[in-house]
Amino acid sequence: MAIQQKLQARLTQKLILTPSLQQAIKLLPMSTVELVELLNQEVVENPLLEELPEEAPPAESAESGKEGADAAEAPAAENQDAWDDADYEYFFGDYLDEGYRSRTPSEYKELPPIENTLSTTTSLSDHLLWQLRMQDDERTYDIGTAIVGNLDEDGRLAASVEEIAALGGWNHLDVKRAIEAVQTLDPVGVAARGPQECLLLQLRHWGRADARGETGESIFRDHLPCETCETLVREHYPLLQNQKLPELARLLGLTIGVLRMHVEVVRQLDPKPGTRLNAERSQYVIPDVSIVKVEEDYVAVLNDERVPQLRISPVYRRMMSKASRSSEETRAYVKKKLESAKWLIKSVDQRQRTIHKVATSIIGFQRGFLDHGVSHLRPLVLRDVANDIGMHESTVSRVVTNKYMHTPQGVFEMKFFFHSGISSAYGENVSSVKVKERIRKIVAQEDPRKPLSDSRIVRLLQDEGLVLARRTIAKYREELKIPTSSRRRVHY
Repeated sequence: MAIQQKLQARLTQKLILTPSLQQAIKLLPMSTVELVELLNQEVVENPLLEELPEEAPPAESAESGKEGADAAEAPAAENQDAWDDADYEYFFGDYLDEGYRSRTPSEYKELPPIENTLSTTTSLSDHLLWQLRMQDDERTYDIGTAIVGNLDEDGRLAASVEEIAALGGWNHLDVKRAIEAVQTLDPVGVAARGPQECLLLQLRHWGRADARGETGESIFRDHLPCETCETLVREHYPLLQNQKLPELARLLGLTIGVLRMHVEVVRQLDPKPGTRLNAERSQYVIPDVSIVKVEEDYVAVLNDERVPQLRISPVYRRMMSKASRSSEETRAYVKKKLESAKWLIKSVDQRQRTIHKVATSIIGFQRGFLDHGVSHLRPLVLRDVANDIGMHESTVSRVVTNKYMHTPQGVFEMKFFFHSGISSAYGENVSSVKVKERIRKIVAQEDPRKPLSDSRIVRLLQDEGLVLARRTIAKYREELKIPTSSRRRVHY
């Protein structure tokens, strides 16, 4: 067979992700904070980009409009520019205008009052180190500092004696003594190696100090012996966790009534003493979209006041004209930066438009939720919104990532509105969020002495037309962080 060369024409379709398209896709899942950081970084790196001032005086605005008119006439006289690879002036005409701003005008926001300003609070480590400084032994202070540094948020010691000893070359005996010294500090039970040791430390301390509860009464009612409570925690902790009272009463030789009094003492202990000083700080989010009710309709308003408004610097634009005496190397550099700046401005604007489309579509699907709350939340998937706005599901998925909406019912993440549905006996789909809310209310209204089991909750929901398996109820209960019925039972 002879080898020969041929020319063939072949038509194929390929999806090519250009750098500009990759940039537009990259901007979609970004939060507002991340977007602001990116734009500020681009302003630093790209000299053609500059941020518009927040407010311009009327005279300055008039001059800006005049310059904009002159700039609009200049491209018309230079239609035969050497840059014939694309009609940039036509494609990016809106963004080249010096007076370009976002379509949503930013409003002046007053600063919050001084009483709403958060103050710095004392952490658990600061509180413990302050007490350690009062120790006379410098070696105990050095080892104690290493111990405090290895406490978790609950105040428990997360490192072993060997690991702490290796940090400073200390011997194990000194480390054990330092741990005992830290365990005597406030809050009581700190630096314990587990919940069981934490409870024992508190029982021993309270037994010596005649501890009193929140009501001011002694927690050791009727002169209960502290040794019995210690035995209960030290030797029968698993049975105590599962509230096996009959078995505990038999092992300790106590009646159920007396045992319950000891259990009540243990219930008043704090297995996580560090959380009092290491309380989680509230994380404030700035919604990307606000849902405002105008007459009888809801309107999505983008909250882009923090996003810097960018424009092309007029100084560098003049360097591209034929009359400029800049070198070819300078013009090539300016051209490259100009294309990057144009695509960035266009990508940001496209991102804002896409977020607005998705938010408007969510309003259409979740009108009942906006009016009445979670009980009227509809099942919704990404495909529904994608078909509604004519975009791909992956685009919608990127848009709802790290985005928040301020609605009449509160601030919610955009992903909150997308969840599966459950078919009811009446032929309609019910949101899984609505089912979880119903389970929460059922548990809140139950008798603490006779908590409802998962099977019982299944039957109650079946009476309401919701047919679910017991394992589904158990899954939803775990997601709601509701313990099992045996752990919810309260003994009086």
